[in-house]
Amino acid sequence: MAEARAAAALPLRAGGAKRAGRATETTTLGFPDGLDVDLIAGPKQPRNPISRTRIETVVSRSVASVGVIFSLQALPIMLDQGHLRLPIMTFLTPLALALGVGAVVVAAITKRGVRVTSGAVAVIYLLALVGWPSLMLDPAADLDGKPWLWYVCTVATASAAVSFPLVWAVIYTFLAPIVYGVVRTQPSGGGADVLLASLDAVYAIILGQTIVIIIFMLRQTAAAVDSAQTNALHQYATAVRQHATEVERVQVDSIVHDSVLATFLATAAAGSPKAAQLASGMAADALTRLNEAAMVPAGDDSMEPFSSLAAQIRDAAAKLAAPFTIVECEIVGLSLPAHASDALFAASVQAMVNSVQHAGDGSSTNPNRTLTMRANSQGGCTIEVSDAGVGFDPDLVPSERLGLRISILERIASVGGSVQICAKVGRGTTITIEWPADVLPDNTAEART
Repeated sequence: MAEARAAAALPLRAGGAKRAGRATETTTLGFPDGLDVDLIAGPKQPRNPISRTRIETVVSRSVASVGVIFSLQALPIMLDQGHLRLPIMTFLTPLALALGVGAVVVAAITKRGVRVTSGAVAVIYLLALVGWPSLMLDPAADLDGKPWLWYVCTVATASAAVSFPLVWAVIYTFLAPIVYGVVRTQPSGGGADVLLASLDAVYAIILGQTIVIIIFMLRQTAAAVDSAQTNALHQYATAVRQHATEVERVQVDSIVHDSVLATFLATAAAGSPKAAQLASGMAADALTRLNEAAMVPAGDDSMEPFSSLAAQIRDAAAKLAAPFTIVECEIVGLSLPAHASDALFAASVQAMVNSVQHAGDGSSTNPNRTLTMRANSQGGCTIEVSDAGVGFDPDLVPSERLGLRISILERIASVGGSVQICAKVGRGTTITIEWPADVLPDNTAEART
């Protein structure tokens, strides 16, 4: 009967009641601070990722810049050799290459058609190189110096690396320098000996292969980073969903213990019309809270002053069947997240109810129940419920008993707090609730020595 009276005295906050302009009970079902609610539906790509798209943009713009610089470098030599070529080809080949490089620049800026324009530059260059001897006014005349196409060979191989698949890009970086080496041995290419022409070709091959390797390594690295980011987001989303499920389980279990079981006890003890009316009201309140627990609201980021929480805990203590000595140290300027405030209130009330139900008279006529609220070293608050009652052994508490494990320990842990339980048979009980969690306690129940 004593347990029933204590349960009937338990102050239940109705799910529809407002505290500081908000629904109090539905708030505690929100997701923990710092968790993105959108991740419950699935992962999103991170902002500004190091991705394949960003690498492609950097590579294409780098190749476009190199193309412009090398083309300007080749311009004076091209103009100097123009009188040795057929009139129509004096301007047609340079114009085609210039338009190609210009198209690459535009494509790199707009991020559209980069592969097409780069491929066009590579093809135009190779055709110009193959047709170089036949487009001279006198193919047998020795050219003074290197053909101007030599100075844009790097532009062509870089364009091929951007545009073509790996195998074809490698083939191109071998083919174009080899063709140049052959042209270089011809009179129209300067009549260089085989060794000098071979050295030029090898140099161009090495440079082209280096560009291909760099570009494709960057692409592979970016693809690996994208894959790792996606996997990490999937794993994080899974962890968020699991954590949200666990928080909801703790909350629902707490509601079942605080409301439903308390209602059953009050109903069993109802021996008068007034008691029956109270039990009926508690049953309606329990149903309301269970219905609201079925909904998952968005996280409530509002803050609540500690003074408001302390006042509610004092009011709850005054309604209990046994008196508590209240020791309160005012905490100026402390505000708590709404869901943390709700959890601290519910856990504190449950600790007091447990004391009323189980402390008994102990070795004296008064178990000296005390409620203490003060600041802590973490910049938060400490709520301590103690008595000098019969005490208990925390290791012997059955796992099916929800009041200690669910309503206090797990509820506080779910909002970033910690609980210390110091108890021993015949020596009373002290439950210390810390928010935020103290780094020293291990959130486990300890036997008082």
